[in-house]
Amino acid sequence: MCRLFGLHCGRQPTTATFWLLDAPDSLRAQGRRNPDGTGIGVFAADGRATLDKQPIDAWDDTDFARDAQTLRGTTFVAHVRYASTGAHTVANTHPFELDGRLFAHNGVVGGLDALDARLDELDAGGLVGGQTDSERVFALITAVARRNGGDIEAALRTAIAWIADNVPVLALNLVLTTATDLWALRYPEVHALWFLEHTEREVGDGWDRSSDRIRAQVEPDGVTGERTVVVASEQMDAEAGWTALEPGELLHVDSDLVTTRTSPFGPLRHPLRLSQLEPVAAASQRA
Repeated sequence: MCRLFGLHCGRQPTTATFWLLDAPDSLRAQGRRNPDGTGIGVFAADGRATLDKQPIDAWDDTDFARDAQTLRGTTFVAHVRYASTGAHTVANTHPFELDGRLFAHNGVVGGLDALDARLDELDAGGLVGGQTDSERVFALITAVARRNGGDIEAALRTAIAWIADNVPVLALNLVLTTATDLWALRYPEVHALWFLEHTEREVGDGWDRSSDRIRAQVEPDGVTGERTVVVASEQMDAEAGWTALEPGELLHVDSDLVTTRTSPFGPLRHPLRLSQLEPVAAASQRA
């Protein structure tokens, strides 16, 4: 089953090395169970996005290991893929980038013909370069945002509500980032999605000064770094405080790391069951 990762560092750029490589259940380790693609997207302090992805296992991806150690930014989104729709190509590998936003998804959305028709109605069919349901979901959010003046949360709510009412859905867990904001959605209850709010820590309060984790939270001059908010498909370590999003719950993290949780979505009109999926798609959604 695909795994999602998101990180918001507030206004202080940092790395995500601990979570991507060194945590007990790092994203790299999760990639052993999700071998069809891996990708990292990050927004630097100047607002520019860097995206690096390959249709291979994160464990064997030297670019992933390098990026996990060197990329610094204010927001991150990363993904390891177990393919349900689309070939093993770069075009079908997450995250996706459109209009200065990055996006990754875990789940299955059916009715792709209807979704393509809706994109055509919004003059947005050209936004899709691959075969996946995930990229289509992102294209719909982007198309709505282009028409509403760039209100990302409103676009996300409108697009997901249309999908929930019009096409079959097994799961629509997602992470969407800009240079200043992060959104995460768990919808419906099929797959878990967790978040963890870090508190500030001082060097010397029981942490190994040489560890990647402390370097990710403390600047080289020893000044305490801003706290961070992590989003993940699994609890990646044993730290207390991991909180599961409720089914249908949308998490927003702003540039000051203020978190807002809302529940804007009702029941799916056309829920899918694993038994209704093709064998490959069904296998991709089992833990």
